[in-house]
Amino acid sequence: LDPYRPYIPTNYDNRYRGPVTLRQALAQSLNLPAVKVLYLAGIKNSIKTAQDFGITTLTKPPNYYGLTLVLGGGGVKLNEMVNGYAAFSQEGIYHPQTAILRVEDSQGNVIENFSLKSKRVISKQIARLVTSILSDNVSRAPTFGWHSPLYFPNMDVAAKTGTDTQYRDAWTLGYSTSLVAGVWA
Repeated sequence: LDPYRPYIPTNYDNRYRGPVTLRQALAQSLNLPAVKVLYLAGIKNSIKTAQDFGITTLTKPPNYYGLTLVLGGGGVKLNEMVNGYAAFSQEGIYHPQTAILRVEDSQGNVIENFSLKSKRVISKQIARLVTSILSDNVSRAPTFGWHSPLYFPNMDVAAKTGTDTQYRDAWTLGYSTSLVAGVWA
């Protein structure tokens, strides 16, 4: 780190809220607690976890990203984020993305068949806890409002928003047990 250019993160609205629970911090997409959690977890460990969830774009050394990693400093692809969040919807089981299920020759003979290679990337309990937080409208409401576009009455839908470090790119990911969707702007 350059001591003449320190990293000074802020929340999206430049407000400091004081102590908050991890539930409130994640549900409200608060940046300062996210940076502190990354610091405690370690950048190297966090990159390894992201890779377990199918993120392939974080290939530089951990010190390249620094603490900006948790606030969009890594340039992750939307399709990988969507697939990574699918592991939460599947209670901690990661299913690699695939575009081709079967290849046949001109006579209909199967040349290659897709074989699912799923793996557990986090415990069922942790996946359920994250889903509970990301679908908790009461915890999310102080930032997004009681009837925000992230709220689906009578449906269990989890949602997470994010931006990059320059506030140029923004995304929202949402999931239920049967559908995962992501939007980037």
